Amino acid sequence: MTCLKKCGAPSIEELKNSPGFPKNEDYNLGNIAVIECTEQIPCNPCETSCPKGAISVGNPITNLPVIDFEKCVGCGICVAKCPGIAIHLMDINYGEDTALITFPYEYLPLPEAGHMVVLVDRTGNEVCEGKVEKITGLKSYDLTKLVAVSFPKKHYENVISMKRL
Repeated sequence: MTCLKKCGAPSIEELKNSPGFPKNEDYNLGNIAVIECTEQIPCNPCETSCPKGAISVGNPITNLPVIDFEKCVGCGICVAKCPGIAIHLMDINYGEDTALITFPYEYLPLPEAGHMVVLVDRTGNEVCEGKVEKITGLKSYDLTKLVAVSFPKKHYENVISMKRL
């Protein structure tokens, strides 16, 4: 039984074995999409929304998404379009000791730029504090907001979102 089925979230080992999850060297390319999709379900909004053609699901539509990190520009459209909230952006070289994560946030109230927030792991456990750098809500994102938060780089494999306000 997978950790996803047992504890509600995929383990880092399960993620590293999925085709949309970056290898260590991929993180050095800059701000990239990280796909945490490990369930073979009929879904492809990430593929159809990517303006650079960096994400591929193919046929059948139940294939797990594959990403070409050389093509990914970190625009975030796939993050906002993923109905499973299974994609985020990660820039592990945002600062000397800081990383930047950008994730979908569909709750009110929204955090504000400059505020400190508590960041959490895949099972909702607190990991560290982070500083909200930016909130983006483009028309192409529909009503989904993307929240970008800087945090200590050493936590980049564990941080996935923030604790609700």
